[in-house]
Amino acid sequence: MSGCLRIPAAALLALALCSAPAIAQKNYDPGASDTEIRIGNIMPYTGVFSEYGAIGRAKAAHFAMINDRGGVNGRRITFVSVDDGSKSANAVELARKLVETDQVLLLAGNWGTAPNVAMRAYLNEKKVPQLFVSSSSATFDDPSRFPWTMGFHASSRTEGAAYASYVLRTKPDARIALLYANTDEGHEWRPGLHDGLADKASNMIVKEATFDYNDPRTIDPQIAALKASGADVFMNLATGRFATRAISRAYDEGWHPLQFIPNGSLSIEAFLDPAGLQRAVGIISNARSKG
Repeated sequence: MSGCLRIPAAALLALALCSAPAIAQKNYDPGASDTEIRIGNIMPYTGVFSEYGAIGRAKAAHFAMINDRGGVNGRRITFVSVDDGSKSANAVELARKLVETDQVLLLAGNWGTAPNVAMRAYLNEKKVPQLFVSSSSATFDDPSRFPWTMGFHASSRTEGAAYASYVLRTKPDARIALLYANTDEGHEWRPGLHDGLADKASNMIVKEATFDYNDPRTIDPQIAALKASGADVFMNLATGRFATRAISRAYDEGWHPLQFIPNGSLSIEAFLDPAGLQRAVGIISNARSKG
């Protein structure tokens, strides 16, 4: 969470630097004035990814702290954060409302791959910054086509390669089972693991399985199949409560491999505690945050 709290400060720094000539000329884009900067945000406060709504609440608290300290060069931050209900189909209309009705200067820290992809073309057409996208998909590293969009997280491919490197160093004879979502972002994990394992990938990865975020029950039979493969390393590369379900299911199946989960699923309070902390003992993840 501490990493998320640094996003707004970085966005404001970039904004302050880029806006200096406009301020001197008293010529502002919509969402900026002598007294205010309006920032939009779209989060899953409800629905299947509602745990990640905590990120939006943390951003709001951080902006409130900045305002309490005098704002940015005397300008108060108005943070307009709205709920997409964990449905990417709502993203474009919400982005349009933030830009055209709420008159925000930029959108920052929107959560999720699918909703950010959905709104990206509109925001770039309108030349509204889409900053610090909260997604690990490499699709947001495309400045030639989408110059108004900026990613933030390391990609799933990079994270997968890091886990593979760790396995090679610590468990070179591992038999690896891989679970990931049947989405474009989910499929980015596979090449990362293969990159990291290099020519050993075909022998070390003994089973791969996908699941559907629209139906958590699709995880259950996949865990049974992964266990049956004889794997002693479990790459549980699911997001949020789906990672929780996979942790619980593996434990209840009597399968206790060395387990990895993504950075986005490492919250103890939101995802590990609900699985039962005794089920999460020994799980490995990574944290790329600065306190």
